[in-house]
Amino acid sequence: MNVRIEKNGPVWTVIHDRPQARNAMNPENAQALYEAFLEFDAAPDASVAVFYGAGGAFCAGYDLKRVGEMEGRENPNARFDFSPGGDGNGGDIARAPMGPSRLELSKPVIAAVEGPAVAGGMELALWCDIRVMADDAYFGVYCRRWGVPLIDGGTVRLPRLIGQGRAMDLILTGRKVEADEALRIGLCEYVTPSGGAREKAEALARDIARFPQTCLRADRRSALKGHGLPVREALAQEWYGGKDAVTTDAIAGAARFKDGLGRHGDFDRIR
Repeated sequence: MNVRIEKNGPVWTVIHDRPQARNAMNPENAQALYEAFLEFDAAPDASVAVFYGAGGAFCAGYDLKRVGEMEGRENPNARFDFSPGGDGNGGDIARAPMGPSRLELSKPVIAAVEGPAVAGGMELALWCDIRVMADDAYFGVYCRRWGVPLIDGGTVRLPRLIGQGRAMDLILTGRKVEADEALRIGLCEYVTPSGGAREKAEALARDIARFPQTCLRADRRSALKGHGLPVREALAQEWYGGKDAVTTDAIAGAARFKDGLGRHGDFDRIR
């Protein structure tokens, strides 16, 4: 199986393991990744996922050998319907060519990037909440060379993440973006020595999984849903999305603080 899940308590690591093709995507693996992340999101005991490509490559994009075989045939993407109004996580409206890139999960995902994350692979990394890169890893819209468009969220997420001008530079030139530049421009959040991205991502996931999850997910959802809204609309959706977390998490948390835990910014003793 080219896709598997390794579970360590509340942290699930979803592994794309097709190293002979640098983890380039094909329809079978796209479906398997899509199903793996839906399973993670539905599991009550899972809190944070790490997305990792085995064998020294995150993902080299879609398998162009498979695309080349389609010349003169029906466009394989014609069956996908991404029109507005769908539920976000079901059927073809969510299953994209690269797999999970159109899912709207309720829980965070951290990308552990070793080697190339290019073309559609870069789009998968952009789909994640946080990106951890090895110091010899790199991004790039490499599909620019072959006339393959970004159809898995790249043109949507990249400008939101790094700004319109920088996004246009990367989209139009297709140039390589190494880890040090990615960190500087906000395209990743952490850089590790080569081979260390998964370890760092899983450690980060364990830290996040320690916190009260109802509140954490409400804040994450608000940050995602509020992007681009007028301030008053964003404030309203923040309130209505987070007010229930006061009774489920905040009162209990305040009681723990009252009892002496977590004082003076201590993040170690919170339970």
